Amino acid sequence: MSLYWFAQGVGLLAFCVGITMFFNRSDRRFKQQLSAYSAIIGVHFILMGANAAGSTALLNAVRTQLALRTRSQWVMLVFISLTLIFGLGKAKHLMELLPVIGTVVSTWALFRTSGMKTRCIMWCSTCGWVAHNVWLGSIGGTLIEGSFLIMNGFNIVRFYRMQRRGIDPFAVETQLEKKEEAQAEAA
Repeated sequence: MSLYWFAQGVGLLAFCVGITMFFNRSDRRFKQQLSAYSAIIGVHFILMGANAAGSTALLNAVRTQLALRTRSQWVMLVFISLTLIFGLGKAKHLMELLPVIGTVVSTWALFRTSGMKTRCIMWCSTCGWVAHNVWLGSIGGTLIEGSFLIMNGFNIVRFYRMQRRGIDPFAVETQLEKKEEAQAEAA
């Protein structure tokens, strides 16, 4: 098996890991699954020779894990800076800027937003990743990001309709976050 097909197999593995991510109402589970997906797709991109996208995706994995533990503006700024340094430093073509821009925007969203707003910003970020992956010829990357675009869009509409009916699709997560904050303050 050639390196090309091995790389495509890793991309398809990422597709399998990431396909159900946007169905999570829990921001915590959403971010955990996003982190695993980012690590696998990062390896895929590096194997495909797209080092800017690969390093950006691997940074995404670490960033997302840290976003589970802190919403610190300083941590966010460190990851935005690292993304710009590694992503812009490795870019060889203008199309390689799309994942870098998408990562910067999604980094901001993961640290500064939650719920529906996070998903909407992630949807916009995904548009850039789809265009990049089509350009690169990444079968798994195009499948997964295209699926993310559709599934996240579907869930945004679904969650919006729930909110219009007076149902908070993120109520359980909001209650859990408040409980964790109260425990942290008590400690």
